[in-house]
Amino acid sequence: MTENEDVLNIDSDIAEDEQDLYEHFRFEVDKGQGLLRIDKFLLSRIENTSRNKIQNAAENGCILVNDKAVKSNYRVKPFDKIAIVMSHPPREVELIPENISLNIVYEDHDLIIINKPAGMVVHPAYGNYRGTLANALLYHFQKSSNNDGIPSFPGLVHRIDKNTSGLLVIAKNEISQTILAKQFFEHTIERKYIAIVWGSLKDDEGTITGNIGRNLKDRKIMAVFTDGTHGKHAITHYKVIKRFNFVTLIECRLETGRTHQIRAHFKYIGHPLFNDETYGGDIILKGTNSGKYKQFIENCFSLLPRQALHAKSLGFIHPINKKPVFFESDLPNDMKAVLEKWERYSYSAFYMPE
Repeated sequence: MTENEDVLNIDSDIAEDEQDLYEHFRFEVDKGQGLLRIDKFLLSRIENTSRNKIQNAAENGCILVNDKAVKSNYRVKPFDKIAIVMSHPPREVELIPENISLNIVYEDHDLIIINKPAGMVVHPAYGNYRGTLANALLYHFQKSSNNDGIPSFPGLVHRIDKNTSGLLVIAKNEISQTILAKQFFEHTIERKYIAIVWGSLKDDEGTITGNIGRNLKDRKIMAVFTDGTHGKHAITHYKVIKRFNFVTLIECRLETGRTHQIRAHFKYIGHPLFNDETYGGDIILKGTNSGKYKQFIENCFSLLPRQALHAKSLGFIHPINKKPVFFESDLPNDMKAVLEKWERYSYSAFYMPE
């Protein structure tokens, strides 16, 4: 079983790392290899692809030899290290169009920006083959198109967890998908998240660095490793927006796109996301465990029955016109409602007249 297959069959909420969505293949050329065009070399080693797809990847700088982009006529040499970014996921499932409402922030001929609600799975996977964002997108494409150039599979280039809300960009053609995938692969996409975490962070700004990989005892969750032998390099920058009594509202900026990165990083530093069941944030971690405060927290959990995480903004270079684009979204109602409760609770706790 490959790593990607293992991922898909463990938990629909745990997808591959974003970089794994794009770097589908990596080869080191044998010492006895004769000079051969790289498109022919790759065509003989990658199943279920075409020369056209390989050449398209090369034209968009998505075939790297020794970490440098090459064209399709490059001739491979012994010991070359080759990485290729393809425009489609390495594993696809049959996708059924479904008439599911979408919150479309922006759409043009080449891409679409969706504000995904919490509770929606992005991509069909084990246990979630229907009702996903991909199913809804395919229906939308078929309905809005004149049947000319309908994508056969939505061009997913990144993902967010099932119970995380917020912005996603989806490509509508292979060229756009290849170019956007390369931007994510190279970490040039600008992304900011809003989160509520337990406790009061020591500093107003900071950076969390630590390899993220599957927990060695429970592979359904991720863990942070500092010994350098497990996981993949991950960096999360954060900034405090507002402090409440026992929780903090923060903004996060990602340098890398690891699975559950924000959730695992803040668990690691002792500040799990508010009501994050997977990482221990669904119990009272700060404050008393009895009385009105306990009821207050239970009410907050009822209003926000998921981890308090929202993908607020997304910026990138448009794949076709090459102009910078930037999109923002409002906090969803469930997070707004909980923040309003914390605002009132903080006021009553500290400013109630004698």
